Amino acid sequence: MALALGACTYSEPAPAPVSFGSAPPPTRSIDNTMRAFVDQGSVAVVAEVRWPGGTWSRAYGVRNLESREAATPEDQVFVASITKSMTAVSVMKLVEDGLIGLDDPVNGILDSFTTILKPPGPITVRQLLGHTSGMRSFQEVTERTSDDVPRVITEDITTQRALELTAQLPWDVRDVGFFRYSDSGYMALGQLVEKLRGQPFPEVLRADIIDPLELEGTFVDPATAASPSVIRGYITYRGERLDITEAPGVLGSPAYGVISTMSDINDFYAALFRGDLVSPGSLQEMTKTKAIPLYGLGLWKWNQDCDDKHRFGGTGGFWTYRTASVASTDGQYQATMTLVPPPMPTPLEDPETGDKLNLWDDQMVSALQETLDRLCP
Repeated sequence: MALALGACTYSEPAPAPVSFGSAPPPTRSIDNTMRAFVDQGSVAVVAEVRWPGGTWSRAYGVRNLESREAATPEDQVFVASITKSMTAVSVMKLVEDGLIGLDDPVNGILDSFTTILKPPGPITVRQLLGHTSGMRSFQEVTERTSDDVPRVITEDITTQRALELTAQLPWDVRDVGFFRYSDSGYMALGQLVEKLRGQPFPEVLRADIIDPLELEGTFVDPATAASPSVIRGYITYRGERLDITEAPGVLGSPAYGVISTMSDINDFYAALFRGDLVSPGSLQEMTKTKAIPLYGLGLWKWNQDCDDKHRFGGTGGFWTYRTASVASTDGQYQATMTLVPPPMPTPLEDPETGDKLNLWDDQMVSALQETLDRLCP
């Protein structure tokens, strides 16, 4: 059953000098996409778009299916692998501080690379950041059949536990240097940050990004999941609806462990591309794409219609949250959206769910891209 569109809220755009005349508003595509998601039964969808002199934000749906309190554009959501862009910033700061080089191997630094994992050779920081280490992802062990669902939503997967699970998978030297997306690789990077900074990863992330940018809606503390301003996420398992918002082992993870808002994510990418977080040299390294044309170091890359430059940002998804964020490299344009899908079986129980999630991911990115293209100066 679709959620009523009457449960939508929005914030008016800030005064903008831009005039669109009689042309369709640039945000029409993203607004239509959001409405369609809720018509299809999604719990909620939130978004924010920024351009020089203007901001547009919307929320449709509800914060949770029990109270049916309306969602707002300022609500918090799990942003999943958007976290990797933040982790990459903290790693690049290690490089800038001379604590390690991008092309230095981590084998002799991380205990997990000698006591748990069996890498086929030297594995560098750059390879871990760019998903070219050949390391597989621990979910290949934990998410195999529908019987695994109860374990997935209740087990506290620490970085150490994730790497222990990864050690059960082959690590072929022939895979090194080729793109293989790996949450486990970013778990290892989290350990690297902790080892070289001498602090827990969440504290480093706060010191490097959250506090300097005053991201008041961004948290890595597990207790945050219970906040009433967090939109709840649901699955069904064998016909029963489950609220898994507070599942352990998520918040604080260097691969996917951040709760945030649309505004904060736009703030983050704007600051990154303005040069407020890393040096020009570090940013240049982050936006280089080698192994595949679409991924740098913690950043996805997209073409655009405005000029011959590219946009960068991140995508992230759990069964319960899907987020996409696209930003211009001049720090002037950002667009971010999170979809909270309808309660439905996980891909482990119904493979068609995976197809739906992938389709929705594509539709989100397409809507963000079209909106930013229409805002070209």
